[in-house]
Amino acid sequence: MKKIAIVFLLTGTFAFGQAKKGKLIWEENFKGKSLDEKTWNYELGDGCPNICGWGNNERQVYTKENHKFSNGNLIITAKKEGDKYTSTRITTAGKKEFKYGYIETRAKLPVGQGIWPAFWMLGSNIKELGWPKVGEIDILEYVGKEPNMVYTTLHTKANHGDHASSKKTPFPAIEEGFHTYGVDWTKEKMDFYVDDTLVFTFNPKNKNEDVWPFDQPFYIILNVAIGGNFGGPEVDDKIFPQEFIVDYVKVFSN
Repeated sequence: MKKIAIVFLLTGTFAFGQAKKGKLIWEENFKGKSLDEKTWNYELGDGCPNICGWGNNERQVYTKENHKFSNGNLIITAKKEGDKYTSTRITTAGKKEFKYGYIETRAKLPVGQGIWPAFWMLGSNIKELGWPKVGEIDILEYVGKEPNMVYTTLHTKANHGDHASSKKTPFPAIEEGFHTYGVDWTKEKMDFYVDDTLVFTFNPKNKNEDVWPFDQPFYIILNVAIGGNFGGPEVDDKIFPQEFIVDYVKVFSN
């Protein structure tokens, strides 16, 4: 799975509008004592040999040990262990995949230079089509080197990597407490929300497959990366350990 740094960004003020959520289709409340592997998969290692550094020169090694469950929360802990960094990355690939809907998480961010938590989605046929043709939906990305900012981004064959369709939005207290991050994904457009405030809309007129691969099922990913082209390159080792605390993931109809 490839995760590419976002460099081409648009800044701006908040747009008005409230998230519209229909019927609850699926939810994960992380109330168990271990990861439900009927729903979630672990992605392990450093991406080698196929995508070393997971495509972005990231420094972390993903394990099954860098998370826990407490008070109905999934807690992903990014650590510095000796000369390596460790973290956790989980996906719903092949188990829970969705085409359209309002997809949301409620989470508390880790902070500090080099930290890079994300809540995102990839097309279920990535093994056949590859990235970026398959499409990528970044509902939440946060990088510790840019406090008080939330990134929302779409990668397609037409616009990806340095030229992704992207927006960063200032939130002065985003590091404090829990916040919600969601996307209202319909046949026509994508509306991204933070705390039910509309921050970015993607609605291209020409929806050919290179511009709009978002007419197929996608799966969900949660992870904390460390360093890399986007999150780093510098990493402040004094910040560790850092916790990405996820209260829930929910999918609603729209």
